[in-house]
Amino acid sequence: MRDRAYHAIVTTGRKRGLNLEQPDVLGKNKYNEQMQALEACIDEGLIEEVHSVIKSGKEATVYLCERRGAHGDEFVAAKVYRTTDVRRFANDAVYRGGRMHGYEHTHAARAMKRKRRVGRELAFQSWVSDEYATLELLHRAGADVPAPIAQHGSVVLMEYVSDAEGQPAMVLANARLSAAQADAILRRLVWNIELMLVCDRVHGDLSAYNVLYAGGGTLRIIDFPQAVDARFNQASRELLERDLERVITHLVRQGATAPPVWLARSIWERFLRAKLDPAAPPPLAPVSTT
Repeated sequence: MRDRAYHAIVTTGRKRGLNLEQPDVLGKNKYNEQMQALEACIDEGLIEEVHSVIKSGKEATVYLCERRGAHGDEFVAAKVYRTTDVRRFANDAVYRGGRMHGYEHTHAARAMKRKRRVGRELAFQSWVSDEYATLELLHRAGADVPAPIAQHGSVVLMEYVSDAEGQPAMVLANARLSAAQADAILRRLVWNIELMLVCDRVHGDLSAYNVLYAGGGTLRIIDFPQAVDARFNQASRELLERDLERVITHLVRQGATAPPVWLARSIWERFLRAKLDPAAPPPLAPVSTT
């Protein structure tokens, strides 16, 4: 089943001189699994070609793909989850809390709680679909997240975030910033964190490694499978504080002015009183890559 997807990936990669992830990197089973997932997207007409690997992380690999869009061919990012890794990640009780609120007594919830094969499969699919649903929710609200396109099985298709030359946007951790740029990015991230809470969401794993930043001031927050519903997850405040601490620490090292120590408490208390009302997003300055 993977032959056509593999052929599309390899031939396109050779034509463009791109370095694609091979079975000895992912492991044969995971590699075959990813080829099957991409093949299914080709069969459904969601993508036409797979060009290269953009990024490979703990739970997924992101591929640069091409599809026929409303205005012609366009690049998209395909995030393909590795099922066994996500199953391990999904077992973290901190993130599971409140995830099945309102569905605790359904057959699916009982199966996931027993953690047998069917339950593990259901948990895996819910983990992937929850990320897509979170992207849809936050994108509609105006947050700086990649525009979601489609979800099919273990694949989430989304906006490809690039710089002016079409290269993948760098992660914030690799950007060299002036103090003014660091200040602007910190204000923008805090604005996004507040907007997420307006949508009852906490990222839960926010850091400089899952924020994309490109020339011209484009910023996108990525990686939402572990995002929690702040209304029902008892660890929400702790996760919010950790998200803020990570981005503040990184950007203060780059020269940003440290916000008040009571920032997280203030945001959380305004959330509890339904007083969060983020204004227009603060502007961003272009990033320096030299």
